[in-house]
Amino acid sequence: MKNYLLYLSENYSFKILRPLQAEIRKRGDQAKWFVEGSNVNLDYFKEDEALLTSVEEVNAYNPVAVFFPGNLAPGFIPGLKISLFHGFIGGKQRQKDGENYFYIIRDCFDMYCTHGPSSTTHFKTLAQKHKYFDVVETGFCTMDPYYNPNLRDGFIELEKKDDKPIVLFSSTFSPRVTQAPRLLKTIEALSKNSPWRWWVTFHPKMAQETVDAYKAIQHDNLTFIETDNLIPYMEQADIMLADFSSMITDFILLNKPVVTFRNPDGLEHLINVDDEDKIEGAITQALTKPSDLMAKIAKFSKETHPYTDGKSSERVINAVEHKLQNPSKVKKPFNIIRNLKLRKKMSYWKF
Repeated sequence: MKNYLLYLSENYSFKILRPLQAEIRKRGDQAKWFVEGSNVNLDYFKEDEALLTSVEEVNAYNPVAVFFPGNLAPGFIPGLKISLFHGFIGGKQRQKDGENYFYIIRDCFDMYCTHGPSSTTHFKTLAQKHKYFDVVETGFCTMDPYYNPNLRDGFIELEKKDDKPIVLFSSTFSPRVTQAPRLLKTIEALSKNSPWRWWVTFHPKMAQETVDAYKAIQHDNLTFIETDNLIPYMEQADIMLADFSSMITDFILLNKPVVTFRNPDGLEHLINVDDEDKIEGAITQALTKPSDLMAKIAKFSKETHPYTDGKSSERVINAVEHKLQNPSKVKKPFNIIRNLKLRKKMSYWKF
């Protein structure tokens, strides 16, 4: 029996790691969890999920591999370090050199599990340059429950109140690009005067004053959602309104249109508007699912995440097992500065 570790630092990581946990258990292996920092709501853990509470416990558990839906991995815990990513490729770029944050190599991982051709191609090039990590296209674990009913245990069942189409508004937390504060009054007005039902959800790092402002305008036709599992809401919503939210791609992959407000990427599979007064018309248009728009969505999905078999987690574990049997001959860089910062964060100084 192999020991695997599921490593998380944000609540959104549950939806990425739980399908992987199910696959590990299916094989008769063991999965335990470790939480970094204080951003995770521990109440989200289920009774049958084992949580390790210290680096000492992790070392004693001695996992063969550790899965990360994030950018950094401590080199002072055992096991292969596997990057799953915390979302699909976005458009955010590092200011100093214009590099997309999705592709920044931080010398932490032994393997990157990419989601589709659009991410795999560039990571393969990076692997040839850096030599010490592997790249395997597996698909994204978080998408498995959409296609595999066996992974939906414990999911809430949403009842539709009426036949109104549902608009799901999602916004990023970044102060530089979030449009949530600006759209507060617009969404409040639309939710009261339009024929649509509204759901609102934000990135966990959204400014608390913005969260409180949207909670304050809730009424029978507008609900603020806080959960560790948005999948039932994503499935039931008809349209997404967003700015630069990382949830845009997840929603698009469900073959549903997204209206964006002031999104700088100019992507053809999105309906983007720059004026609040045009939002209502854009949503009305999106609800008709124009054939040209849906064709562009289909093309984007094929490039980004072509897997609809619900087996991305299976491919991840297969890739890890192959890596365990065929270890790299090139060692990762020591990564001294990042590891010292993580040691300080975790108050762990044993060497």
